Parts: sequence; C-alpha cells; structure tokens
Amino acid sequence: MIKINFSTKNDEIIGFESKGHAGYREYGQDIVCSAVSILVINTINAIETFTTDDFTLEENEKAGLIMVNFEKSLSDQSKLLLDTLVLGLKSIENEYGNQYINISIKEV
Repeated sequence: MIKINFSTKNDEIIGFESKGHAGYREYGQDIVCSAVSILVINTINAIETFTTDDFTLEENEKAGLIMVNFEKSLSDQSKLLLDTLVLGLKSIENEYGNQYINISIKEV
C-alpha cells in the first residue's frame, strides 16, 4: 500500500511523505503505483521549475519513499499545484480503493 501523509500548518501544506508500493499488480504493471509516482514527481518538478519556493527532498526508490518539506510559506502557484496533487491522489484512492493507496492530511 502507498501511504501519503500531508502535513499542514494553519490549513496550508508544509510537507508530505509518500511511502510504499501499491501492490495492485506486479512490478512494471502496477498502474496505481505509476499514477501516484507521476503525480508526485510532476508536482515536485513543477514547483521547482515554475516557482521560487524552496524545499528539501529525500527519496529512496527501493522503499518507494519521497519526502518533501517546504522551507517557508508557499506561493499561490505552489499552493495550487499541491491542491491539484491532493485532488489527483484522492481520485486514485476513490477509484482503486484504500487498500492500495491511503491519503491523510494532518495539522501539525
């Protein structure tokens, strides 16, 4: 299962962690894992390319881990990109079920 935890402060995302593998199908055929990876990686790339917001990134492909933490308050562009990420991930969770992907949003 992929677990994605968003951390918020004052209702704004300050970081997130995506960890695990969906297990929907065998390696190389897992469309749930692929979809999540594309959304997460594209969002990170878009924030890096189109904004000046700073963040730290930690990843471990074998563990299926991506951790992102933002250094300061986010621009409106990054907020929109992250809201879009959450929307896409929730759509996957609704379509394929929370036995493959589980999303949580917690205030810290």
